[in-house]
Amino acid sequence: MKNPVVHFEIPADDVERAKAFYQKTFGWGFNEYKMPGADSYWLIQTVEVDKNMMPKEPGAINGGMMKRHMPQQSFTNYIQVDSIDEMLKTIIANGGTLIVPKQEIDKDMGWLAAFKDTEGNIMGLIEMTKEQKTKNKK
Repeated sequence: MKNPVVHFEIPADDVERAKAFYQKTFGWGFNEYKMPGADSYWLIQTVEVDKNMMPKEPGAINGGMMKRHMPQQSFTNYIQVDSIDEMLKTIIANGGTLIVPKQEIDKDMGWLAAFKDTEGNIMGLIEMTKEQKTKNKK
């Protein structure tokens, strides 16, 4: 299937409280990921991962958590696409709205963007680098 949901993101007003809730409630694991010049980002592991940090279970996804930056910032699912630029053209042509322009995630990881659908739901897009795509297939 093309364009799968590959990541989710949970914004939190109190990250430690939210981490404790999800850990105690669902048994999820958390690993801090430091991005240069940004707040801490916590990778959420909902299932076992391989050496490339990809879920071992087909169809399973992991996610992330960070400090909420805006009051309206909500839970977001991320869809993997081949080209964010091309997908944004399609989204806009079908009535969607650009919310976060394409930006680099971190060196050599890829790019992200966010859009609002015709019903007001915010979704994210992820475009991996060619190196990441190759690494994740191994």
